[in-house]
Amino acid sequence: MELEDFFALIHPAIAVIVVFPLIGIVTHRAWLVRQRRLQVVGGEKSKIPPIVGSEHVEIGNWFSISVVGVTLLGMAYPIFSKFLKNDIFSKEPVRAFLVIAIFIGVIASFIFLFKAKVKIWRNIFAAATSIGLIVLGAQPEIFRRDNEWFFSHYYYGLVAAILMIVSVAITQDIYKDKQNRWRNIHIILNCFALLLFIGQGMTGSRDLLSIPYSWQKEFLRQCDSKTRTCPKSTALNSDLAPAPQIPTSLSI
Repeated sequence: MELEDFFALIHPAIAVIVVFPLIGIVTHRAWLVRQRRLQVVGGEKSKIPPIVGSEHVEIGNWFSISVVGVTLLGMAYPIFSKFLKNDIFSKEPVRAFLVIAIFIGVIASFIFLFKAKVKIWRNIFAAATSIGLIVLGAQPEIFRRDNEWFFSHYYYGLVAAILMIVSVAITQDIYKDKQNRWRNIHIILNCFALLLFIGQGMTGSRDLLSIPYSWQKEFLRQCDSKTRTCPKSTALNSDLAPAPQIPTSLSI
């Protein structure tokens, strides 16, 4: 495995090691929180400890951080690897440094989102983080599968990341809203996000199958995805060619 292949695996590796385990944990805590709340509202004495609510919020924040972080990593690798390969820093220096500034701005806005206490600032930082992700994803170096957007790993991931940003932004509103409107919005949005993460697992596995090692790319670029055929390799044909027949006796 070349160094290029190693960097390509960082995004899916972190998703498998960190993001998907957290999905199970935060979903379990969310279910316990809802069960406890329904039991309390119904006048029952719940056996679920009250601390489960704060645990859900804390793990949810870590989950949101991991989702946005792995999204940025998934965008950073193709962008900067192709920047270096195509010498974009010399050919398009303005765009190159603008992209770097957007990366820094997205990270800063996301950090400030957790620090903000005033609603208007939470909305501003959430919007800035989301718009920054959209702009980064619009770069030509990103493989989006636009012709199959309904089954695209990129679009599923982008929408899921924005939903996680929204979840962080409305957390304080959920506890202040006595009519539970924000709580219901939170439940609906995150149920939809859960479906997107399931789709992420499927589309991510599919895309890993289509990403070759760096030393294989030159040959696989010649393949036609429409006809699902690849040119015959001369080396392969020579390996498969029948061995020449060696005479067992000589005629004089």
